[in-house]
Amino acid sequence: MLALPDRVRWCTQGSMSSAFLASTGEIEARDGALDLSPSSVALAPRRKVRVLFINDTARNGGPGRSLYYVLRFLDPEVVHRAVVLPRPGVISELYAESGITDDLVFEPDLVENPIEPHHRPMARDDFNAPLPLKGVRALVNVARAGRAMARLTSVIQRGAFDLIYCNGTNADFAGGLLARTSETPALWHVRYTSLPRIVRGTHDRLAESKGIARIICVSQASASLFPHCQSKVRVIHNALDTHEFDMGGITPRLRAELGLSSDVVVFGSQGRILPRKGYIEMIRAAKCAMDQMSADERTKVQFAVLGDTPEDIRPDHLAECRRFVANLGMGAYFTFLGFRIDVKPYVADFDVAVVPSVYPDPLPRAVIEAMALAKPVLAFDVGGVAEMLRSGQTGTLVRGTPPDVEGLAAQMLRYMRDPNLRARQGRAGRARVERDFDGATQARRIQNQIVEASGLALGSGHIT
Repeated sequence: MLALPDRVRWCTQGSMSSAFLASTGEIEARDGALDLSPSSVALAPRRKVRVLFINDTARNGGPGRSLYYVLRFLDPEVVHRAVVLPRPGVISELYAESGITDDLVFEPDLVENPIEPHHRPMARDDFNAPLPLKGVRALVNVARAGRAMARLTSVIQRGAFDLIYCNGTNADFAGGLLARTSETPALWHVRYTSLPRIVRGTHDRLAESKGIARIICVSQASASLFPHCQSKVRVIHNALDTHEFDMGGITPRLRAELGLSSDVVVFGSQGRILPRKGYIEMIRAAKCAMDQMSADERTKVQFAVLGDTPEDIRPDHLAECRRFVANLGMGAYFTFLGFRIDVKPYVADFDVAVVPSVYPDPLPRAVIEAMALAKPVLAFDVGGVAEMLRSGQTGTLVRGTPPDVEGLAAQMLRYMRDPNLRARQGRAGRARVERDFDGATQARRIQNQIVEASGLALGSGHIT
C-alpha cells in the first residue's frame, strides 16, 4: 500500500477538514472550435485560482493519465491543485509520487460501479452475485453517492474553491450536481463520444445549465455531443511530456523480454483490452497478413499487445483474445503481455504501432505516445484518431466503419516490407507531437480556460 504523504487525506477522516483547509490560505476560440489561442500568454487571475479536480475512477486508464499531464504543467502559482479520487490505486500513486498535487483527497463513496460492494473495489465475480444482492448493493450505492455529494459540497464551500474540474463521465454528472449544491462553477473535461440513452437527457440539461461554465472536449468527435451549448465548448487535444517520451532517454525492453532479434518487425499495441478496442480485429488482420507472407517473412514478424481487462468489466476480454490467438495457431507470433505500469520501454521496441479501436474512440493516448517515440501508427479511422494521425504522413488510417480487417492486413504487409516508410513516418510523427501535442503548451491553454471559467480573469465576471 502506498505510504501517503501529509497532503493526502480521506474525506471521511474527522481531522480532514481542518488539515485540508489549512492549506487554503483563505476560508477563446470560436464556439465548439479547436482552441488555437496563443498559449504563450497566460491569462492573469485576480488571485490564485483554487480548483478541486474530481477524477471518477482510481483505476489505470487514459483519463487519469491525461489529467496527470494537465496537473504536471499547470502553474502552481496560478492554480491550487486539489484532487479527489475514490480510493488509492495506480493513479493516486502516480500523482503522489510525482508531487503534482497540492492536496490529494480520497472520497470512498464516489461510486465507480452501481453494483460494487461498499467495502472494496468491484471484482469481476461481483457480476455473478445473486440478483437480490446486486439490488441491495445498488440501493446502498445510491445512499453512498448522496453522502459523497454532501461531503464534497462541504469541502468545496469550506475550502473556498473557485472551480470544480470534472475529469470523466461520472465526474461530469457529479460536478453538475455539485455546482448546484455548492454554488461553485464547474468545468467539464469530456473524454467520451457517446452516452447511454437513459442518461443522455440529464447530461444535456446539466451541460447547458448555468453551473457548467466551460466544457473542454478532447476532440471534435467529443464536441459533437454539445450542439445545444456550443458557446461553452473548447476543443483541446490530449498531450504528453515530450522529454519523457524521447527515445534518447529510454532503454527498450520488449525485444529482450520476448527474445526477439533486431531484424524482427514488431507490430505493437497498448491499451485496455476491451471488445471496442478492436483486438479481435487486430488478431484477424495479423492472421490474414501472415497467410500472405513468405516462409522467411513469417520468421521476422511479431505482434505484441500491452494491457489487461479491468476487474470491474466483464467478460475477461484478455482471456478471450488469448484463446482466439491459440485457436488460430498463432501463439508463436502474437503475444499479450498483460499490464505494464510503464509502457515506454515496450513501445520503444515497436516498429509499427497499431491502434485498432472499432468505436468512436475520443482521442486515444496510444496514438500520440507512439508518435512521440517516432513510431508510425496504423489505425482504423474512428472517433478522434484522424485529429492526431495524418494518414500518409505519420501513419495510415484504414476504413473503420465497418472495420476493414483486410485493409489493415494489407497495410501490415506494406509496413513490414518497407523500412524506409516506417522510419520516415516515425520521424514525421515525432515532429508532429513536438509541434501540436506538447504537454506544457496544452496545459497553458487549459489553464487559461480554468482562469476564465472561475470568473477570476482580470476584468471578467463568472462565465455563464
